[in-house]
Amino acid sequence: MPIAHEFDYHKPKTLPEAVKLLAEYRGKAKPLAGGTDLIVWLKGGLEKPEAVVDIKALRELGRIVWKKDEALIGALITFSELIDNADVRKKLPVLWEASRTVASVGVRNRATLAGNICSAVPSLDSAPALLVYDAVVHLQGPRGKRQMPLKDFFMGPKKTALAPGELVTGVAVRIPKKKSGGCYAKLGRYAGEDLAQVGLAVLALADNTYRVAHCAVGPVARRAEKIEGLLNGKRLSDILLEEAVRLVDKEISPISDIRSSKEYRLHMTKVMLRRALWAAVNRLAGSGPVAGSSLI
Repeated sequence: MPIAHEFDYHKPKTLPEAVKLLAEYRGKAKPLAGGTDLIVWLKGGLEKPEAVVDIKALRELGRIVWKKDEALIGALITFSELIDNADVRKKLPVLWEASRTVASVGVRNRATLAGNICSAVPSLDSAPALLVYDAVVHLQGPRGKRQMPLKDFFMGPKKTALAPGELVTGVAVRIPKKKSGGCYAKLGRYAGEDLAQVGLAVLALADNTYRVAHCAVGPVARRAEKIEGLLNGKRLSDILLEEAVRLVDKEISPISDIRSSKEYRLHMTKVMLRRALWAAVNRLAGSGPVAGSSLI
């Protein structure tokens, strides 16, 4: 399918130039990184921008900068680069595991982490993993730079807190200070390029605190705060786990669509929570399923 909509095309050489261009179009320009979502939307007429600003030449956005307590993942870093990065696998294993479930190899070779969160679709695989790591979005626009917790970035299906002319320059992912174990579980209709019916990330820390986040079972990806509040400070047991499962009904609001019924999503979220919590706790203890193996 060809792109029928006409637009201006720019490929800036510097970040200030890119920001200036986006500002000049007053929110009617779209940045282009991997393009795995944008090109599809252009072809389908779902997006009709006045301009496309190609940011692939901005080398400073193509790095992962490691600090003691976080990794700043530039806006041009692809999922394949995250998967191939040994430090990501070691220090941020839930993000590494989630990255492996995104679409297909061909898509992962082009799709960027920043682009994934900017799409803000309810089923985006990166969000639950980023949320359990308390990720922060780095933004730059006509009014300068700012940072925003990822939990405040999603405003609704395909809606974000990006201001007109603003660009995501990277995502800061916080490395847990305490020893941790975690996992990302994804339910799909088949092995291969499919959107999540349910996505669930769990991070268990050595002080008996837990972080749980989900996608595809509500309008936005979010943390399961009621479940976390029940679990925190306690050692996981079968009895405690069943109490947590009973809270799933209060945490999610699934819909029925072409991929699944809401009843099936609700049931499988409960199944996945049981498996993911035990997997995370066992990995914290040095056992559990091999990283990257499916829990479904």
